[in-house]
Amino acid sequence: MTEFWLISAPGEKTCQQTWDKLMMATTRTNNLSTNNKFNIPDLKVGTLDVLVGLSDELAKLDSFVESVVKKVAQYMADVLEDSRDKVQENLLANGVDLITYITRFQWDMAKYPIKQSLKNISEIISKQVTQIDNDLKARASAYNNLKGNLQNLERKNAGSLMTRSLADIVKKEDFVLDSEYLITLLVVVPKTNYADWQKTYETLAEMVVPRSTNLLFEDQDSGLFSVTLFRKAIDDFRHKARENKFTVRDFQYNEEEMKADKEEMTRLSTDKKKQFGPLVRWLKVNFSEAFIAWIHIKALRVFVESVLRYGLPVNFQAMLLQPNKKNMKKLREVLYDLYKHLDSSAAAIIDQSAMDIPGLNLSQQEYYPYVYYKIDCNLLDFK
Repeated sequence: MTEFWLISAPGEKTCQQTWDKLMMATTRTNNLSTNNKFNIPDLKVGTLDVLVGLSDELAKLDSFVESVVKKVAQYMADVLEDSRDKVQENLLANGVDLITYITRFQWDMAKYPIKQSLKNISEIISKQVTQIDNDLKARASAYNNLKGNLQNLERKNAGSLMTRSLADIVKKEDFVLDSEYLITLLVVVPKTNYADWQKTYETLAEMVVPRSTNLLFEDQDSGLFSVTLFRKAIDDFRHKARENKFTVRDFQYNEEEMKADKEEMTRLSTDKKKQFGPLVRWLKVNFSEAFIAWIHIKALRVFVESVLRYGLPVNFQAMLLQPNKKNMKKLREVLYDLYKHLDSSAAAIIDQSAMDIPGLNLSQQEYYPYVYYKIDCNLLDFK
């Protein structure tokens, strides 16, 4: 299970008692979840007004940062063009896998100094993640352009003889060049019509050079033949060829152009390889940064919400539950029984998961008598 429930409940006589009670109710007897204490340091509380305003701002910041975390993860998957495990092993937070990072969460004092006000800390996070988002857009756009141009060129060099580039197939000696009167044309002939071609090509127009055809290249369906004729017979030859199901390709042998095409392909391919390593490194570093920022926002939200709900002095225990998938509904019921005394109004709010009434959407955010936030570490949306 990659889903976690981050909850908090007020300290009884001590916070340890609150923890022991939860453990007793959810793991010791019935294995409903795996639990860890979630350490939040002594943050500066500030005034009630500020906390109320911050509660809304943090909710917005939470969804923004989550979206950036997912974007970076998804782009990592696109860039690695690879299997899930390859991507997963690059999605780390502080050098460890995401589940280890969350279950052993420690506040990063260097990045987010707790002597600062809560508002300042949230602004530091907001700035940092906005920067990551902007950088990602710029880097992704540059890399996608490069990749797109390379794919277009590769497509030109693949495909059927009717459409593909002929530059890497033909050689200089296949053509009569620099002649005032003669020209070499390239004709695509279906394999089933080879015999017809050999029988008729010399008579498709008046001035075709006898025995001038050569098979230069074959794919699954057709062959590419060269044929030499007088320039003034081109239109006539094209017309007759079409009637016989032979296709004359528009192609002029131009060494400079062909060389430029090949060089462009090599350049794009080299550029893509050159950018790949640094881009993956950037994605790894900034995924880690964004994910760490996101979990710190969850910590801030738990702190602010717990103070607003349970009052001062600050006395609550934050706990991280990893629900056992089969027992999620049962776990909700046990938590409800454990904490319903905290908020009588929560009893009146129907738990939507328990009762789905069409058209009845009481609130976007599920509400429980205890502080609750969900963290889902499954960040990749594999098509």
